[in-house]
Amino acid sequence: MEQQPIISIRDVSMRFNLAKEKHESLKEYFIALTHGGVRFDEFFALKNVTLDIMPGDFYGLIGLNGSGKSTLLKIISGVYKPSAGQVTVRGTIAPLIELGAGFDMDLTARENIYLNGTVLGYTPKYIDSKFDEIVEFSELREFLDVPLKNYSSGMVARLAFAVATITKPDILIADEILSVGDFLFQQKCEKRMAELMSGGTTVILVSHSIEQIERMCNKVAWLDHGRLRRNGEAAPITAEYRRFQKEEPPQDAPQA
Repeated sequence: MEQQPIISIRDVSMRFNLAKEKHESLKEYFIALTHGGVRFDEFFALKNVTLDIMPGDFYGLIGLNGSGKSTLLKIISGVYKPSAGQVTVRGTIAPLIELGAGFDMDLTARENIYLNGTVLGYTPKYIDSKFDEIVEFSELREFLDVPLKNYSSGMVARLAFAVATITKPDILIADEILSVGDFLFQQKCEKRMAELMSGGTTVILVSHSIEQIERMCNKVAWLDHGRLRRNGEAAPITAEYRRFQKEEPPQDAPQA
């Protein structure tokens, strides 16, 4: 029997409306909106993307800023509903998409372990049983009773990764989560992701480090201005992308 994709993306587009005019305040914006004075430009973050991700793949998403990588991850995770097309996900997802998502910055790390764990679907009893393991992996034991608002972005990333990977999800999604940590912790996260993958977890990784994508991923999808430019085995696509980066001037487009 032929294996089914764990994630099936069919002709997916994502359209956003961007206001053309600049309004000095929210009040001014709503007055204009009420009187029909706000005009919108349509912006397509994704255009007709079709992609199958198979169980056990370690998929890298590459592309310049604004190419649609984060938008695609949010659609797969169910944060966004696509404007057109369909996404089918067969399995549980542990999403590490936005730093601090699922956390309350006013609460302590100890409290946030339970809060974030609950958001991910763990029971308090299960979190109790894994609490020490989470703390040990995050290396934050002496900061457990400090509010998260006093944490650095790297410390928040440690906690988020430790909680999300404490169980074995069917799919792990990581969007630039490792770029804020120190090198040794990045290595630790890479090792944990490799362990999850060897246990059957499918991993999708967005990283600005093409070296990290080459080191870890067996498949790559290259997005360019919202369209799927290339998709398949990692080595030839990352080699082509390196050549493209040398030719392409740097972009300051908004992240998509």
